[in-house]
Amino acid sequence: MGINSNRVEDMSGHEAPQETTATATTTSVIVSAMPMPPLEVHKVCLPPARTTVQKLRQRLSEIFFPDDPLHRFKDQTLFRKLVLGLQFFIPALHWPPNYSLKQLKSDVVSGLTIASLAIPQGISYAKLANLPPIIGLYSSFVPPLVYSVLGSSRHLAVGPVSIASLVMGTMLSEAVSYTNEPILYLKLALTATFFAGLFQASLGFLRLGFVIDFLSKATLVGFMAGAAVIVSLQQLKGLLGIVHFTSKMQLVPVLSSTFHHKDEWSWQTIVMGASFLVLLLTTRQISMRRPKLFWISAIAPLASVVLSTVLVLCLKSKLHGIKTIGHLPKGVNPTTSDMLYFHGPHLALAVKTGIITGILSLTEGIAVGRTFAALKNYQVDGNKEMMAIGLMNMAGSCTSCYVTTGSFSRSAINYNAGAQTVVSNVIMAASVLVTLLFLMPLFYYTPNLILAAIIITAVIGLIDYQAAFKLWKVDKLDFLACLCSFLGVLFISVPLGLAIAVGVSIFKILLNVTRPNTIVLGKIAGTEIYQNVSRYREAARVPSFLVIAVEAPIYFANSIYIQERILRWIREEEEWLASNNRNNLKCVILDMTAVTAIDTSGIDTISELRRMLEQRSLKLVLANPVGSVMEKLHESKILELFGLEGLYLTVGEAVADISSSWKA
Repeated sequence: MGINSNRVEDMSGHEAPQETTATATTTSVIVSAMPMPPLEVHKVCLPPARTTVQKLRQRLSEIFFPDDPLHRFKDQTLFRKLVLGLQFFIPALHWPPNYSLKQLKSDVVSGLTIASLAIPQGISYAKLANLPPIIGLYSSFVPPLVYSVLGSSRHLAVGPVSIASLVMGTMLSEAVSYTNEPILYLKLALTATFFAGLFQASLGFLRLGFVIDFLSKATLVGFMAGAAVIVSLQQLKGLLGIVHFTSKMQLVPVLSSTFHHKDEWSWQTIVMGASFLVLLLTTRQISMRRPKLFWISAIAPLASVVLSTVLVLCLKSKLHGIKTIGHLPKGVNPTTSDMLYFHGPHLALAVKTGIITGILSLTEGIAVGRTFAALKNYQVDGNKEMMAIGLMNMAGSCTSCYVTTGSFSRSAINYNAGAQTVVSNVIMAASVLVTLLFLMPLFYYTPNLILAAIIITAVIGLIDYQAAFKLWKVDKLDFLACLCSFLGVLFISVPLGLAIAVGVSIFKILLNVTRPNTIVLGKIAGTEIYQNVSRYREAARVPSFLVIAVEAPIYFANSIYIQERILRWIREEEEWLASNNRNNLKCVILDMTAVTAIDTSGIDTISELRRMLEQRSLKLVLANPVGSVMEKLHESKILELFGLEGLYLTVGEAVADISSSWKA
């Protein structure tokens, strides 16, 4: 049996300090009576020596370049590197060489299908953001073209989405009235779009995509459900024919305004609106139950717009109470670069709105893109997606567009329709262009109620009660974040509800960091496996030993807690041994397998813990520290304090070796 002072082997070629060896034969201390073969004690090695620059380079590479984006350029000719470089920055260059007529047919069908949904949704979501309906159509033309050049997802259908529209409309309308100051409101919306795109592109360029990871799934489930309820209730204005309706986005003011203006309710509007809402919800259910019939829910919104417009046009003499969209200008997107608002009292509002809507739209777009990429077994580069979505929003802000991203509903229809490449976005944009140039007068008699019905049908799918129930079963803190987000959106405001949910999620992270899990390990009879004694009944404590595992890095934020918790484990163990007339505790083994990092405060804690146990005639032993932790322990000279039998590769070797030394 090898017995080393510190069992440290420097793999870089330097001699390890105080290394001595001796040979002895012993039998491992085991709980069962079955004899075990002699156990060899292995050396705990230091990682290879590296300079500070090398360490920093590797760390930064792990943080910002985990995917190693330059690996494809290795061992390539100069011309090939040039081609790969162009394809890297312009993903649209990937598919043209192998593009076929069959793929074109699929993309044309998909593009026309999602266009039938994008046109009515674009008009509806623009009204949700308190913008002119034509802005929604503009936003379904330019951004898809930009994304088709820069985006890496084959199935992402780009356009306005409900969540970003709702948040933008809510945040801007709290400070500026879209009815009294429509030009200023439009300027702020375009400016918010520009800053959203700038923020998104910056995250992609600087490879800081982990920022959006703070919007956890639990947070988004609650936020989207709350937003869906508020959005649906806001549409009561259109479904009931109310003229004077609150602009607030909280549950109580919306319901109060609805019943306070009962005298404005129009029975014609209610009957027609309810009929079309039932029709749209029915087609949605049909497509959900039979995915092959996806085209029914895809064409239902446009068919409803056409049918409702025809009804209003034919019965306009009898349907005076039904409000219509009115005149929409024909033509392509006018430039709006001169309308961007870069100075004045509302600049901070535009920046804040842009960042929040940018984060939400980016989260949705990347999540949707990755979802369908996984179904088709290809990869979507998150950083490229950030830059593509950001640049298309920056371009959109200069061409009469507001915040756009990948829509889940349109992308699902695009996928089910058989889209092969981003050409489907081009076909959709071309269809919107035809509408802008020739079909705009046809929307004059389109009733507002059909837009309200379309919005309700679209956002009702955001209420994922099954996900909320799963959160409750799996993680109560996640469910709390979900519930806080949901109630915050309903009763306080959309941005504050989101902020509360993010705060709860961050609190959960801090709780896990500052209060890590520590467990007592026992040996499973007949093996050298040590597991949690409260989890495995067959795991029994080894006499005279207390094995404690720390399941987290040891930082300044949790080092004091870990020290106190270990001392408590020791106190409870000694009390149990005394009450059961067992052997006294002699050695505490700290299993550091899950301690992935340590700082100077953590090192001081281990040193202080060793000193405190030494005063109580208890030995402290470290088992299996990972490479980076081992390196810091070695550099701090703390290993010299442990003397003989202070560091082992496994808990089993520590128990066997220390037991043999006691017997000797």
